[in-house]
Amino acid sequence: MTHAADHWRSLSSVLRPRTDLFIDGAFRPSASEERRPSINPATGAVVAEVAEAGVVDVDRAVDAARRAFDDGRWSRTPPAHRKAVLLRLADLIRAHGDELAVLDTIDAGKLISDTTTIDVPGSAAILQWYAESVDKIYGEVAPTAHGQLAIVTREALGVVAAIIPWNYPLETAVWKIAPALAMGNSVVLKPSEESPLSVLRLAELASEAGLPDGVLQVLPGAGDIVGRALGTHPAVDVVTFTGSTAVGRQFLHYSAASNIKPVWLECGGKSANVVLAGVEDLDAVADGVCAGIFSNQGQVCSANSRLVVESSIKDALVERVVARAIALTPGDPLDPATRMGPLVSATHARRVRHFIELGAEEGTLLAGGLHVAGAATSAFVPPTVIDGIGARDRLAQEEVFGPVLAIVEVGSEEEAIATANASLYGLAASVWSDDLRQAHRVAAALRAGTVSVNTVDALDVTTPFGGFKQSGFGRDLSLHALLNYTGLKTTWFANG
Repeated sequence: MTHAADHWRSLSSVLRPRTDLFIDGAFRPSASEERRPSINPATGAVVAEVAEAGVVDVDRAVDAARRAFDDGRWSRTPPAHRKAVLLRLADLIRAHGDELAVLDTIDAGKLISDTTTIDVPGSAAILQWYAESVDKIYGEVAPTAHGQLAIVTREALGVVAAIIPWNYPLETAVWKIAPALAMGNSVVLKPSEESPLSVLRLAELASEAGLPDGVLQVLPGAGDIVGRALGTHPAVDVVTFTGSTAVGRQFLHYSAASNIKPVWLECGGKSANVVLAGVEDLDAVADGVCAGIFSNQGQVCSANSRLVVESSIKDALVERVVARAIALTPGDPLDPATRMGPLVSATHARRVRHFIELGAEEGTLLAGGLHVAGAATSAFVPPTVIDGIGARDRLAQEEVFGPVLAIVEVGSEEEAIATANASLYGLAASVWSDDLRQAHRVAAALRAGTVSVNTVDALDVTTPFGGFKQSGFGRDLSLHALLNYTGLKTTWFANG
């Protein structure tokens, strides 16, 4: 049964979020005792005052993680034990699903209809999937000479620093910690300062599930302080990062300047939605185009922010897209009937408005604009469609991370491919075609980590997610993600 808006508003009013740092199995104030307000972008109200971690806190957290890894309280436990603990955590996420869903809604402005049906159940399912994979990872026996034995095992790396963004706070955290913990690592998780609340609660639930003290720490705080301290820390063995390309570059510098730790990057995107002539069901395509750019208010790294469409069907498709965009009225994210909420903050909304102004100069504004009439805060931005954008215009090249669609018209399949690939990024793309041979041909030609055919942003825990070019080279999800947090070890037995 789906709850009404009053239920979610009532729950949000009585929640008492955890606000301290989580280190060595307990909530603790930061060394500086500084705090940062968590502001509900839909109302402007302060939800909580959250502890602000600093360099001293990073040292404490990494030390706790290192002790936990080195003494084997988690890293040397049987796979079946780690599996059981992570399965309990998945069950606890489901049991506290309403609470976690509301925390992400009031903290980051996410739709309650999404957090209850996508983020929370998805997080639990991903944890369960990795838990169940733990005791199915086998080593190898090398083909050595008679009398020799060489075995190859995959071993945990040690202390993992996971830095995540604010657009999917709970789910992206689980993308990182599930495979890392499954393989026996300890984790220091840095959530975005914009959305730390659900992840702090997740740490508490992990402890309740039986995760030993020190195996998971959570450090809210500024990226340029906490992120840098983790990236340069000599006792951190690997960094996994999701965020902007500019910050991803910084982590590569941090690694080079410290202990040459592996850094797994999932960075920005400017994904193309390629619609080819001959597609008959333009209503289905228009639904996909709008889902690809307006879901989560466009705050998705793989958002299909470029519509690359062939001339012969462009007008008919754009007419449908504009009608759908105009019908999407932003509103209260705690109301299940709302289909678009605020952006994560007024500050981010200002950045998105800058791109809308730029796009209106480069092309023609067909829907949306700068403000939502009657909105409670300035964090609301309407779904915006801008036509007449050139393949090399800034709106077609730079990541907006908001509900802004740039339309680029092309005259052929070949031009569509060249336009889609004319980007610094290579995270995702979509192709719409009724011709199976054409769909295969175009999908193969697109330089993107995931190409969705006749749909948008296809994603599942069973398939890897990540990109090419300046979208980074890390891969989350699937069994491939286990490679991020393990190293190969050869043990050779000679015939004495």
